[in-house]
Amino acid sequence: MPRRSYKFKIGVLALQGAFREHIEMLQSLGVETVEVRLPHHLDGLDGIIIPGGESTSIGRIGERYGLLEPLREWALQGKAMWGTCAGMILMAKDVGMDQPILGVMDITVLRNAFGRQKDSFEVDLKIPALDAVSTRREKGKPFHAIFIRAPVISSVGPGVEILATLDDGTIVAAQQGNMLATAFHPELTNDTRFHRYFLEVVRRTR
Repeated sequence: MPRRSYKFKIGVLALQGAFREHIEMLQSLGVETVEVRLPHHLDGLDGIIIPGGESTSIGRIGERYGLLEPLREWALQGKAMWGTCAGMILMAKDVGMDQPILGVMDITVLRNAFGRQKDSFEVDLKIPALDAVSTRREKGKPFHAIFIRAPVISSVGPGVEILATLDDGTIVAAQQGNMLATAFHPELTNDTRFHRYFLEVVRRTR
């Protein structure tokens, strides 16, 4: 398929964590990016990414800067939002503990599901949904997923589509309309398919 032009402005929440890598990948696709630290930084954006990092810290800083409610409204208004790792935790309706979250996606998330930093791992995943944005050479190719102190999705609501699982059925990527969540870090690879997939979500929700 021919390379598409993405004339979007995408924000990346830049309070803590791996936001720089998302920005670099988006810019490699020709996308205008904004580092989001305050509510007014959301003005004029077409989509928002909540990166990996430490979910409790991101939530507390976001609360202090008055960002949580605007982000919650953003998602509930049907605008495109993608959370990776800690971002997925923040988007979930239930994380099994008391911490600041957005609670916008009908998923239950288990934090640090695989253990500590030393238990981080990489695995190739079959993700058929990515074929929609793949070139002929990329179609059917597994996605190399990097898990770093990763959460998992332990249950999903009826409106949630499961995009990827591990071999044992553990859910590691899902979508609910305008909202996308991944337990792993696509921004740490050279594969832009997940970012292109999110940009198609953006295109549909504009």
